Amino acid sequence: MKILFLHGWHSVPGGVKPTYLKDHGYEVINPILDDDDFDVAVATAQAEFDKHNPHIVVGSSRGGAVAMNINTSNANLAYSYFDIPVRKSEVAMNINACSTKLVLLCPAWKKWGVAKTVSPDTVILHSRADDVVPFSDSEELVARSGLPPEKLIDIGNDHRLADGSSLSVMLWVCNLFASGQEFPGAEGEKPSFGDASFQEEGRYVCDACGEEIIIPLDLTEGSSQTYVEDCPVCCRANTIHVQVDDEGNAQVWAEPEQDYE
Repeated sequence: MKILFLHGWHSVPGGVKPTYLKDHGYEVINPILDDDDFDVAVATAQAEFDKHNPHIVVGSSRGGAVAMNINTSNANLAYSYFDIPVRKSEVAMNINACSTKLVLLCPAWKKWGVAKTVSPDTVILHSRADDVVPFSDSEELVARSGLPPEKLIDIGNDHRLADGSSLSVMLWVCNLFASGQEFPGAEGEKPSFGDASFQEEGRYVCDACGEEIIIPLDLTEGSSQTYVEDCPVCCRANTIHVQVDDEGNAQVWAEPEQDYE
């Protein structure tokens, strides 16, 4: 599954967020975007999109504005951002007639670009503590676009969204889009992440040998998980259960996958 990741102003490819997505199994296209000329940055992003045809575009800050201003339609449209005769209002409508999924991280859409709305296949992550791009900008973008309120997720403690909680939620959204699942809260219940710590490790006791085993947790796989893994001490198979509460705290326990004499 391909993701086009568009970095922010004065950021560089290979940062924490695209690396996190790559480490979790995605093929990440992460081009260098011009910091001085927004049109050049959009042209670079458009060329990479057209070349790789990614399933998801993730844009951070200024990169979020770039993501909003590229043509992500699967159709060959008669005009684009760079066609001189086209009015900017027409460009904006063209841009938003897209089917590719967008994940926008604190998008700086008010400062750069001509697009003022996003498609329904968009989720926005933003921190209320952001001191670079106001959280209210994303609230306005959601309202302008007619998105349901659950498509704006309040997460993180600053503009970068590089903490563990923010990275986990970004991956969770990408996983939802990649799997084709419905976004939760479609009937008005907004997903609640708050200041969840997103516990990174859990412990269980192997029923066969009695050893306490520490395992990494991937909370983006859902709040209720069941899977089978071999104990690293005795190699007996255990069925691992993980239950995660609304605060990101995980309860982990194991049962033998089969009875041992």
